[in-house]
Amino acid sequence: MNKEIPPLGAYVIDTRTDAVGQVTAHAGDLVRLRPSSGGAAWDCPVEAAEVTSLRVYLRARVLEANRMRRLV
Repeated sequence: MNKEIPPLGAYVIDTRTDAVGQVTAHAGDLVRLRPSSGGAAWDCPVEAAEVTSLRVYLRARVLEANRMRRLV
């Protein structure tokens, strides 16, 4: 494993899907991510988890909110 495991509570980007999630658990070379907008959690390899800045996280939240508005 080349990358450090992100700390619990950190927001990361799953570089495989560009989805943003919050780290809720660690298991070996995987981190468990929970989407900020709710929904099913998923496992992400540590190598694909990129810690994000608050700015990127907030931008992802705005994009998700706008997407949800269009669905209503």
